[in-house]
Amino acid sequence: MNYDTMRESKEKKKKRAQEVIKRLKKYYPDAHCALDHSTPEELLIATILSAQCTDERVNIVTKSLFKKYPSLKHFASADINELEQDVKPTGFYKNKAKNIKACAQKLLTEFKGELPKTIDEMTSLAGVGRKTANVVLGNSFNISSGVVVDTHVRRLSQRLEFTKKDNPVLIEKELCELIDKKHWIMFSHWLIFHGRQVCKARKPKCTTCFLDDICPSYRE
Repeated sequence: MNYDTMRESKEKKKKRAQEVIKRLKKYYPDAHCALDHSTPEELLIATILSAQCTDERVNIVTKSLFKKYPSLKHFASADINELEQDVKPTGFYKNKAKNIKACAQKLLTEFKGELPKTIDEMTSLAGVGRKTANVVLGNSFNISSGVVVDTHVRRLSQRLEFTKKDNPVLIEKELCELIDKKHWIMFSHWLIFHGRQVCKARKPKCTTCFLDDICPSYRE
């Protein structure tokens, strides 16, 4: 059965979003951030490394990275060539190494070594866009600054017809208008879990999906 969204009002879409969240919450009660970290600073660096890279690969790299560079001071004073080689497996290693070093330096000089707790201050750091800022603020400080939009969230939001946009910033804007703020932090975790287990990019398991009756993209 295909869910008809042709005449769906914004209010009805909000109610459908509420039902989606209700079911996701039921099926993924243990949904969480997949990036291994023990401090907000580690999460920040891991998230910078996760751009265009899998969380699994990042976790392998950071296991030794965080032992070699146990603090912001170590990252700030790191030899850039050596740091590049340390993060090389995550891809785009030159930019990532440069951003991590610059980010650590700014945190030490302008923020007294502590992560800021506003979206504007977070995005002033090198290599930190809204996605990274939302990840850190939400998971480390429980601050609902927005919805994290990664490849899974973008794909599922489009399939659920919560948005038709491709730009992550515009997708986030529409999701924030559609979803209650109390769910902003967890919403991305639920969608990511569902995207990895059921609503996969190439072969979505539509026939066994618990959202089949309220998903416009469901197919027999």
